[in-house]
Amino acid sequence: MIVGIVLAGGRSRRMGRPKFSLPIGDDTFLSRGVRTLSAGGCEEVVVVSNPEEPAAAELLPLEAAGPRLVEGAKTEQIDSLRSGLRALPKGTEAAVVLPVDHPLVEPGTVKALIEAFRAGGAPIVRPTHEGRYGHPVLFAAALFDELLNDELPEGARTVVRRHADRSVAVAVEDRGVLIDVDTPEEFDEHVAEDP
Repeated sequence: MIVGIVLAGGRSRRMGRPKFSLPIGDDTFLSRGVRTLSAGGCEEVVVVSNPEEPAAAELLPLEAAGPRLVEGAKTEQIDSLRSGLRALPKGTEAAVVLPVDHPLVEPGTVKALIEAFRAGGAPIVRPTHEGRYGHPVLFAAALFDELLNDELPEGARTVVRRHADRSVAVAVEDRGVLIDVDTPEEFDEHVAEDP
């Protein structure tokens, strides 16, 4: 089973309001992320929220494949990732991790990551666009203990670097893998006109 994790537990300091609630078309960043992971082939989706922002539950799409909300820690992104990993169902083969501030990722990208994982079993599968790595990132279950237990000075990036020689890059036409919306200016530039 491949499970998606939406990291929506950040404090959104630079944005000035919770990023998960920002509008994109008829969705919010959160509901778009859940739908993207589900449509891309994730059999379940876990959403890691900020315990100080209970409104996240109201924004979960009802028709998506079993989104479950778990509270993340109030500190670093790796702590939210760890909360999501702890909530994964038994038998999870891999997790596709999507930060909520990457709302333009297309379901086809998620599908391509899953297909690459199934084809070769790489411990990490990452999308690239125009030669640059982006999000989401697929982590195989073989790395869950390392992500949960090791001291990771640079968060999950530490694990990505440790296993760079065994990871797989998947080139995609999806520019959304590179677009990180952290500020009102980035929202206006990338999202305000997006359907």
